[in-house]
Amino acid sequence: MINRYRGETALMAGGQALPMRLTLGALAELEHAFAVDSLPALGERFVGGRLSARDVTRILVAGLRGAGSGLSEDQVASLDFDGGLNGAIRAAIDLLDATFGDPAGEAASQTEATSRPPQPPTR
Repeated sequence: MINRYRGETALMAGGQALPMRLTLGALAELEHAFAVDSLPALGERFVGGRLSARDVTRILVAGLRGAGSGLSEDQVASLDFDGGLNGAIRAAIDLLDATFGDPAGEAASQTEATSRPPQPPTR
């Protein structure tokens, strides 16, 4: 079962949900692969939204390894992704969002919106 609060997502391939999670070790692997020296630099690298096929593969491999898979980069690149290339790209973006997104910030903005005092009706 996928737990978004732990940063887990799934890669759908061949009709199976393969769990992914970017652990600290997986993030260190990505820092090395993308030649950046910090987590903020890694996040900034992805914010631009210009990902190559190799970038997507590296992200998916790191996420799969972080969740315990032993698939190699070549094996991941040859998977039959549900949704084809778009499915693989969506999975990579979802993983990055689960890792670098701010669920606390989302909750705070929802709380802020619901904690406002009621407004009198306008006529």
